[in-house]
Amino acid sequence: MTRVFVCVLDGAGAGELPDAAAYGDVGSSTLRHVVEASGVALPNLAALGLGEVIGLPLGAPDAEATYGRLLERGAGKDTTTGHWEMMGVVLERPFPTYPHGFPPEVIGAFEAAIGRGVLCNEPASGTEVIERLGDEHVRSGRPIVYTSADSVFQIACHEGIVPVPQLYEWCRIARGILQGPHAVGRVIARPFEGTTGHYERTPRRRDFSLPPTGQTYLDVLHERDVPVVGVGKIGEIFVQRGVDVDDHTTDNTAGIAACARHLREMDTGLLFANLVDFDMVWGHRNDVAGFAGGLEAVDAALPNWIAALRPGDAMILCADHGVDPTTPSTDHSREYSPLMALGLRPGRYDGYMEDIGATAFALLTGERPPLGGAVIGGA
Repeated sequence: MTRVFVCVLDGAGAGELPDAAAYGDVGSSTLRHVVEASGVALPNLAALGLGEVIGLPLGAPDAEATYGRLLERGAGKDTTTGHWEMMGVVLERPFPTYPHGFPPEVIGAFEAAIGRGVLCNEPASGTEVIERLGDEHVRSGRPIVYTSADSVFQIACHEGIVPVPQLYEWCRIARGILQGPHAVGRVIARPFEGTTGHYERTPRRRDFSLPPTGQTYLDVLHERDVPVVGVGKIGEIFVQRGVDVDDHTTDNTAGIAACARHLREMDTGLLFANLVDFDMVWGHRNDVAGFAGGLEAVDAALPNWIAALRPGDAMILCADHGVDPTTPSTDHSREYSPLMALGLRPGRYDGYMEDIGATAFALLTGERPPLGGAVIGGA
């Protein structure tokens, strides 16, 4: 019984893509720059080929390791597009973004549906906007609606003013409005708590994604009765399609522990995990030290994960995009995904992001992949 473990280090890109200039991301190289700026020691990741992936002398990879970089062919540089492409759906056009805020036909419809006006309606940092507008929100009860360089409609509300279930319902309403030309990738609930000058986001964030626009490798695995366990926000990204168990962890610590638990308990199937803090907590805040500490935590977890692998299993570490915390930008960056793996044909492999889903499908079913992508290393 084969198992495949895919772990996405959210935002841990491996260098600018050839079209990075079109996205304003020339010079971005998340993993390399974090390692260079912090001096963090990552011996277990180095044994999987990290140094070869990012072009730094971190030590030779182990003989069993597969390593390289995977190119994103589709448009965009966000969580949804990256994860969908890993699973065989390549977007021809990016999701819409709103550098000047959402237009009246969107905001007006949302305000009418929830029976009150909104605050902000512009691109903003999530932590900054609750400090700036938190008091006004508490006084008025009006939700804080904001976006970013990504295709997101975010709604921030104090849990003592707008109960979390009501915030989730408002997100469902927004998701229903944001269709057609305004079909953003994600509507995100951003609950927070605290008092003036001390507002903090809570772990009850929830993403309301678009359903994938085509069949994914999760769908075809489900059709063949191959179990899929999602850790972190995987279930939300794929609107539960093809995800049999949704272990919705909300930070890296819980996600790392969940991966170890499922590796001990799963008999067969795909374990697909997202470690969100690289992006959500450290990348968007340009926190190099925090990002480096997160890499150290993954590095420390690797021996336990590897010890839990059984003969015939495969483990793939990768990323969905970059979010280089050493650049002035606090947004995502258009970068390669790193590839660091065990259980595949060893050595260097450079390919495409959809190769991840194709490889998982082939290993788990013994069939030729029916969607895009190639089997990594011909394994």
